[in-house]
Amino acid sequence: MNAVKLKVWVVPLAWLMSLLFQPADAADIPVSTADEQAGAYMLDTVYVWGRREEGIGEVVSASEGTVSFGEFADRPLLRTGEIAEVIPGLAVTQHSGTGKANQYFLRGFNLDHGTDFSISLDGVPLNLRTNAHGQGYLDLNLLIPELVETIQYRKGPYFAAVGDFSAAGSASFISFAQPPAGFAALTLGEHDYGRLSGVKPLDEATYVALDLTTSNGPWQRSEALRKGNFLIHHTTGDWAFTGLAYSAKWNSTDQIPLRAVQDGSLSYLGFIDPTDGGETSRFLVSARMQDDDGLDAVLYAQKYRLKLWSNFTYFLDPDHGDQFEQAEDRWIAGGSISKKWAPGNSIWNYQVGAETRYDRIGKIGLYRTQARQILSTDREDRVHQGSAGVWTSADWKLNDWRGSLGLRLDEMGVNVSSSNPLNSGTSWQGIVSPKITLAYRAASSLEFYADIGRGYHSNDARGAVATVAPVSGEPISPVNLYVPAWGGELGARWEQNSLTASTSLWMLKLDSELVYSGDGGDTESTNATTRVGAEFLLNWTPVHGINLELSAASTHARYDDAPGAERIPNAIEYVVTGGVTAALTPKSTAEITLRRLGPAPLIEDGSVSSKPSTLTNLLYRYRFDRLSLTLEVLNVFDRRDDDITYYYTSRLPGEADAGVDDIHFHPMEPRTFRVGVKVPW
Repeated sequence: MNAVKLKVWVVPLAWLMSLLFQPADAADIPVSTADEQAGAYMLDTVYVWGRREEGIGEVVSASEGTVSFGEFADRPLLRTGEIAEVIPGLAVTQHSGTGKANQYFLRGFNLDHGTDFSISLDGVPLNLRTNAHGQGYLDLNLLIPELVETIQYRKGPYFAAVGDFSAAGSASFISFAQPPAGFAALTLGEHDYGRLSGVKPLDEATYVALDLTTSNGPWQRSEALRKGNFLIHHTTGDWAFTGLAYSAKWNSTDQIPLRAVQDGSLSYLGFIDPTDGGETSRFLVSARMQDDDGLDAVLYAQKYRLKLWSNFTYFLDPDHGDQFEQAEDRWIAGGSISKKWAPGNSIWNYQVGAETRYDRIGKIGLYRTQARQILSTDREDRVHQGSAGVWTSADWKLNDWRGSLGLRLDEMGVNVSSSNPLNSGTSWQGIVSPKITLAYRAASSLEFYADIGRGYHSNDARGAVATVAPVSGEPISPVNLYVPAWGGELGARWEQNSLTASTSLWMLKLDSELVYSGDGGDTESTNATTRVGAEFLLNWTPVHGINLELSAASTHARYDDAPGAERIPNAIEYVVTGGVTAALTPKSTAEITLRRLGPAPLIEDGSVSSKPSTLTNLLYRYRFDRLSLTLEVLNVFDRRDDDITYYYTSRLPGEADAGVDDIHFHPMEPRTFRVGVKVPW
């Protein structure tokens, strides 16, 4: 870190030291019940990352669960989005700048930025439909990890309460309801990394939090990330109110062509277009009411902006290059309500729910640019998109048997005003999604499950009304607003003493993977697909102070009726993740995590594949009376693997006009060291 950058962190470091040497007064440090359970700064507590809640007698599938994220402060994280990797079988990577939404992989899906995996925060959906960059765009950078108390995850389309973007799975991130123990923390690392974060309880019902992050990254082109998050949370009675603000700017470090690295003309950490980058902001307010009688209601409003400048093919246009800008500006408003009740002396209990959402996208565009200056407009649209859904679930329990019958009905309408009148119009569509689950408790520690259901993801509104391709002008057919998916699963769960294990066999079939391509401005249609897979999860505490976790998932993913071209690009064949948390002394803990991603075909005939990758991270924490110190080592073994790999045509200066088919990859960040200090506040 150079002297200029170091000065930026002198003031916050001095502030932390002033907190450290203030006279200790326990009365000035409110600690909630949740924090007492989790262990605060001075307690000799083992921080178990990913402690799983017991599921037997409660869950209805082997692939759902709850993780107490608020109880494991010692998980090493390179990026905010990696907190989602506590969900078994889910991998989180990046192919561009840190401020951009992550790439997600689950159950043989390259979920791109979130198309078939949905996440909500305190009941507020975070996926963005009809997004400038990709359908279901899911940016987790707005989260402050220390405020996430639990993560509830569900895989497969078997749950009536979950709607759009959940064919592969869904997760609910739940923030601390009561103020957690206050703290202030400063983390510094290589490549000018700095993070200042803190939580301050204002009273017994209100807390505020701040997260400021900067980083230049290891790349030859400085990433120049500048990210800020602010949150305020207040509870009164059954109501909780949240306000969130997030903003980020960065230079992109997009994937690079393998041929240029191999011939020595480009560094492994190099770049092609120095003007790629992005900026985004999101503001969210929400109110949630939960009472003891089973009523849960959420109201929310969001303001969102995004600008992305990308250049993936470089110089197919030799005069101006191939950079393009994707931009949007939208408002979102919506809400949901659900009610549970159980009639007396009945084996049945019931749930009903409804939700609605309205997106008003004032402008969403795709532009040809050079050095971020607009040269031409491929398309520019204004979109009104509304949806409503109702669902019901009847759950029963008789002796050792449990089950549920669920039904969900959704309706969506869109109105698109395009710069090309041929791509303007309206569209309406509905979808019905039945669900059935069954559980049998064979013993006090063993339960079996069988599940089947229909789910869906929505398509981009622009693809549902378009009649000509924006760039080529060729005729195209509008696509359906909904893409249905059928799934089934058989599984088992074992829980006894300090050992939890679950396994499942599953299948998921999509009628057609119709996805709007924000990069090209039109909709790409594929054949129907079928995925079959197996998953295994183990969590074990063999002795006091040691916790082991292992998850493994394998998937066979294929296009239907496509002889010789049945491989699905970027469908990773297997994912293995694991971790060990250990209390080394009464005041020190260490955690090491490992993620192994298997190979994936890069083109449909399977002749080109990506290589497996392995990432190992380590965090060590030592607790003094008034502070704790951490050391993080990310990519411990300094492996030169890839975060993600693609195969397509691009052109570098001097190459043939038609370009070259090649592998393009985004390298994993080299080994990185970070140190941090954390004090109560």
